[in-house]
Amino acid sequence: MRTAAVIGTGLIGTSVALALAGRGVTVHLADHDPEQARTAAALGAGTDTPPEGPVDLAVVAVPPAHVAGTLAELMGRGAARGYIDVASVKGGPRRELEELGLDLSAYIGTHPMSGRERSGPLAATADLFEGRPWVLTPTRDSDTEVLNLALELISLCRAVPVVMDADAHDRAVALVSHMPHLVSSMVAARLEHAEETAVRLCGQGIRDVTRIAASDPRMWIDILSANPGPVADLLAEVSADLDETVRALRALQSADAEKRDDGAQGVERVLRRGNAGQIRVPGKHGSAPVSYETVTVLIDDQPGQLARIFADAGAAGVNIEDVRIEHATGRQAGLIQLTVEPRSAPVLTAALRERGWSIRQ
Repeated sequence: MRTAAVIGTGLIGTSVALALAGRGVTVHLADHDPEQARTAAALGAGTDTPPEGPVDLAVVAVPPAHVAGTLAELMGRGAARGYIDVASVKGGPRRELEELGLDLSAYIGTHPMSGRERSGPLAATADLFEGRPWVLTPTRDSDTEVLNLALELISLCRAVPVVMDADAHDRAVALVSHMPHLVSSMVAARLEHAEETAVRLCGQGIRDVTRIAASDPRMWIDILSANPGPVADLLAEVSADLDETVRALRALQSADAEKRDDGAQGVERVLRRGNAGQIRVPGKHGSAPVSYETVTVLIDDQPGQLARIFADAGAAGVNIEDVRIEHATGRQAGLIQLTVEPRSAPVLTAALRERGWSIRQ
């Protein structure tokens, strides 16, 4: 691939362009907002001048509702040898294109499974897709050359190709992305009018649950409008679980011992089902989940502390698998949680204590 056109210079489009430009591809940028395209160009994502002729691959990075119209316009003027989109839903746009009577042999729907809470070109990064799944939804009519171009783009973005049926993809992302986002937003909404004394008690758990609720609502309206049925079906199932859990919790308030026992069993069932589902979440690099242990260390909130603790862990020969920081309320200190393999936990604990760190059990 020598040339590409990226239409839509938001987070995803600009990140694709940065990855391609960084690996020698000439990238032409376009956006309904010329200023946004100029911003992406200034970041090194390509040029906002139009190409002189057809490019190798056109990447449509616009909201789902505009994918079909944008592709139809590009195909109508022969803008590229191949066309892909990167919208988060796949079935709807393809059906719209079919209804327009277009030859779809040069088109493949794709979806990079990566993103951030922030949007726009200034949030983009060339490594956004590294190691992340990138779904392709080719059909029997898809041209082999276009499939190869799409695979080359995914390789240049350092992502991992995954082939799926378009409708199966939409059901899958409803489960692992769209429904969880709405649930996160509903939990975060409980904080909007909460008392300040309660909000000040927020710890890592509430931060984990509500992190994605910080995303741009306008972007999510576009996404959910293109995939409402599967998301609504899943929320109905969550609603049924909530109803059962509420009944179980009410039973725990009963003066009747038998009702309290039934309530406890009901709460335990939902917690155990949560355990069973959580262990199916893929582990590091998409591999099977692995059990880790956490070493918790009290640190001062000042420059150099993280560097020191990582250096001490490295000196002990321990690989840190994950890191979380929980800042203490009302003091310049926090707890850093170092996730390591079980066999490394006692080694790391002993090494850090020897170097003067305060370990919390």
